[in-house]
Amino acid sequence: MDQRTQDAGGTLSPSRTLALIRRVASPIWRRVGIAAVLEVAGRRTGTPRHVTLIPWEVDGERYLMSLYGATDWVRNLRAAGRGELRHKGRTEPFAAIEVVGSERDRVISVFNAKTPKPFRRDFERRPAAGDHPTFRMEPTV
Repeated sequence: MDQRTQDAGGTLSPSRTLALIRRVASPIWRRVGIAAVLEVAGRRTGTPRHVTLIPWEVDGERYLMSLYGATDWVRNLRAAGRGELRHKGRTEPFAAIEVVGSERDRVISVFNAKTPKPFRRDFERRPAAGDHPTFRMEPTV
């Protein structure tokens, strides 16, 4: 039975299958460089928050996309406007620019083309593009 819970903020919980895959595979994905760790200041306390994500590259630009709506990391990144991504042994500070329209649609189509079925199935629980906040990562120094 899949978890189909939705909180007051409009976010969905991952399906049981995907939650298990992520729990087991995330450390491996980080080690081999597929996934990265986003560090962003909490919007209320300013305390650094960490979440494992997979950055997407589209037309030479890097993006972060939420499968589950306006999750905590999305709200924190919107509030902070910047974060750090630890990926392949490097920490990269960046400015986060939320994208909409055709730019977001390109990221979604790359995601759908390159992603295994369990992830696409969770993505399709919220099929509207507006349900997947997407941020372009602009490098900062």
